[in-house]
Order: sequence, then C-alpha cells, then structure tokens
Amino acid sequence: MQARSALFDLYGDYLRQRGGRAPVAALVRLLSPLGIAAPAVRTAVSRMVRQGWLHPLRLSTGPGYGLTGKAARRLDEAAARIYRTGKINWDGRFDLIVLEPPATRRDRQRLAANLSYLGYGMLGEHTWVAPRPGEDVDGLLNETGLRYERFTASHAMGGAGAMGVVRRAWDLGEIGSAYERFVGEHRELVAQVTARSSDEEAYAARFRLVHAWRNFLFRDPQLPPALLPERWAGAAAASFFDRHAARLRPAADRYVDLCLDHKKG
Repeated sequence: MQARSALFDLYGDYLRQRGGRAPVAALVRLLSPLGIAAPAVRTAVSRMVRQGWLHPLRLSTGPGYGLTGKAARRLDEAAARIYRTGKINWDGRFDLIVLEPPATRRDRQRLAANLSYLGYGMLGEHTWVAPRPGEDVDGLLNETGLRYERFTASHAMGGAGAMGVVRRAWDLGEIGSAYERFVGEHRELVAQVTARSSDEEAYAARFRLVHAWRNFLFRDPQLPPALLPERWAGAAAASFFDRHAARLRPAADRYVDLCLDHKKG
C-alpha cells in the first residue's frame, strides 16, 4: 500500500467527516498499522501539497494538514460511489468524447486513468464513452489543453446495440473476475476480526478492505442494471463489502478518535 494512496483513503473515509484536517503526528499514527513508516507519510504529504490536494495549517496540537477544496470535492464524489449513496439511473443515452490523444505515453496513461475514474471506457484511440456525463470532465480535459468534442448519443439498435458498445469499451468479464477475487482475498481478513479483536485490528482490516474496494473506482464504470450481464459478480461483492465495512466501522472510528486525541503518547 503506497503512502499517498493510503492518505487519500484516510482523509476520505475518516478525516473528511472530522473537519478534513489532522496533525502530522496523528497521520503517522493512523498509517502505522498499515505498515507505512513516518518518513513515507511525510514524503507523501509534501507531494500532495505540491499537487494541490492538501494545505499546511497550524492546529492547537501542532502542525497539520487540511484538505483543499479540490480534494474535498473529489473525495465526496468518491465516497458517493464507494457507498453507492445515489441511485444509478440511465436515460438510454451515452456521453461521447472525441479527442486528440496526448503526445507522450505517460500523459496518455494519466489521461486514461483520469477518464476511467470518471466512468469512461475507450472505444478507440480518439473516442471515449460513458453511460452518463462524468463529474467535471470538461474541467479535466481543459486542464490537459487537449482539443476535444463531446456528444450525446443513443444507439439506433436499442438495448442490443447499447450492450455492444459496452462490450467494446469495457471488459466486463475481467471486471467480474476481479470482483470475485476481491471477495476471495478479503473473506479471511474480515473473518479474523471478532468481538475479541482490538480496535486497532478492526481499523487495519477495514482500511485494507476499503482500500481494495476503492480500486474499483478506476475499473468499474458502475453501469446501470440494463447494461450489465445477468448474475453480475459486482452485486455480490458490493453486498460483501457493505456488510463488513459497516460491521467494522464502530471499532475503526474509536481507533481514529484515539489517534486524533492529542493526549495520546
């Protein structure tokens, strides 16, 4: 688990609802159960400041870091998708983006990751598609400086044609297999946390569970049911995640509050 990625998870899943700020010492304490050392935490924090995700501030307990507006918006959007607080509707139309790809491989990879995060799949080198407009996709593309056009389209062949578009843009078989692996790899992890486990153990297990689940934000466009195959593995995986994330939450929250207590240590 990379320190920067873990910090995004920490702020998004725990600190956002606690004011979106924390002292450096607490950040170090909170990532220690994940095997992330203090120097890695400090390096990752500095990088996130340079990238505009965090800003330094002075807290009563010492120096700390808070979320920027950009980071808060991104984390709120991610939380809505992780916990599926909004209903997935579809009006039968796709959002299409036609653009000139970046010149360098690194920039193309970065663009692909960002568009995938917003729910777009690649139809071709120049064309991306999503079942709904992505949040702030225009802002993302404007930042790149790329020339692009956006269209709203519905398939003349109806549902069958729409499913063809989906199969071209996303490998649903691979995504479904990834969901099955997620459940298989984390079943034992969460089963080991019982009523006799410590709050720290529950926190660490839940953190790893959410961290792995968050990766699906970059893989699964959260298609509407009408565009998914029958017996979609993602539905069973979501049920597994919801059940255990909720079960472990109280103990994890207690551990976070303890680490944020300036009297600790």
